[in-house]
Amino acid sequence: MSDNEERWDSLPDEILTHIFLSLPIKSIIVCTSVSKTWNSLIQNPTFISTHLHHSYTNNHNLLLFKMVTQPVNPEHTANNKEVYLLYKEDDDGFTEELTGFEPSNHIFRVVGTCNGLLCLSDDIFDFNTDRFFCGTHVLESFSNFLIPNVRCATHTDADFYASIGFGFDPTTNDYKVVRLLTFACTSPRTEVEIYSLSTGEWRMLSSGLAPQCALVPCQPRAFLNGALHWVAFRAINVNKAHHFVLAFDLGDEVFREILLPEELPPYTHDGFLCAYVSIYGNSIALFHEDYSSLRLNIWVMKHYGVVSSWTKALSLPMTYQGGFASTNYIPKAVGFTRNGRIVLEMNGGHLMSQDLKTQETKDLKLIGYNCNFVDAYVESLVLLDKAANGTITY
Repeated sequence: MSDNEERWDSLPDEILTHIFLSLPIKSIIVCTSVSKTWNSLIQNPTFISTHLHHSYTNNHNLLLFKMVTQPVNPEHTANNKEVYLLYKEDDDGFTEELTGFEPSNHIFRVVGTCNGLLCLSDDIFDFNTDRFFCGTHVLESFSNFLIPNVRCATHTDADFYASIGFGFDPTTNDYKVVRLLTFACTSPRTEVEIYSLSTGEWRMLSSGLAPQCALVPCQPRAFLNGALHWVAFRAINVNKAHHFVLAFDLGDEVFREILLPEELPPYTHDGFLCAYVSIYGNSIALFHEDYSSLRLNIWVMKHYGVVSSWTKALSLPMTYQGGFASTNYIPKAVGFTRNGRIVLEMNGGHLMSQDLKTQETKDLKLIGYNCNFVDAYVESLVLLDKAANGTITY
């Protein structure tokens, strides 16, 4: 070791920590190869946690987009190409394409993102999947999750709906994947599987704890306040269903229900209520595609959990833009930025954002189709220590 390297190594941990926190994350990764001292400090769980908090505090403008290069057609998946981009809201010229994704069917479903981790599934055209992926773009690779205990292949597509969620349990300092299989068409039961990143194992939730309901299929989910949220429904009879927001707390592993806005019909007589949830600041929002009035209605819950605080923040006319899907209408609500602007997919896949209060719009100068995903994102070192120690295999 040179004299210069020894001088750097002799710096107190507090000073080194301050220096590392000021560096771009990929430069921090490079620093792990400089010396054993630096490597040990950077891979220490305390530093990883400190860096994550620093990222949340100082980086408010980073968005993660998933986009498809042309309208998605399951019959011609070879022509579909998806890209994942990091986008800075305050710098229109900055986009960074993420690599390391090699889906067998060319299209992933985004299960969720949390603390810089991205969880994916390859079930977008086939529920009979046993492949899940989780990782961070900093490591430029993804780990395979174990095959779930309950195999979807034992059921037919007409028998069940599958929905997956991903989030962080602060009570155990663990990341979890939750998969719900609901069998509304054949029997009133729900099966819940939970994967723990710390143990590397799947387990079944006790049957008595699962709600008797079904989830609107192929919908996004929102992770907020330690809980996953979906739009769910409970069949009253063959033609009538009651819809609500289903929340699952990752710590207590219990379900609860949140009522929808009173203005929405509590029961539907013609199938699913085309609505799904999104994160809105410290609360949730509801995107309701009303095909009877051809309006896209955006509802926000101003105070989380308070049903009376549901407020219609925006209502936009929808128009049919053609394609193989009968419900291929625009605009489509994709999600929210961290500062509360809604991201919309417009004609031709063009993406724009709109301020809910001022109605001011902004062209994001990005183009994507149908399977778009957007979420506020932070770059983090989560999993770095586990990858280095061989806890997770890449």
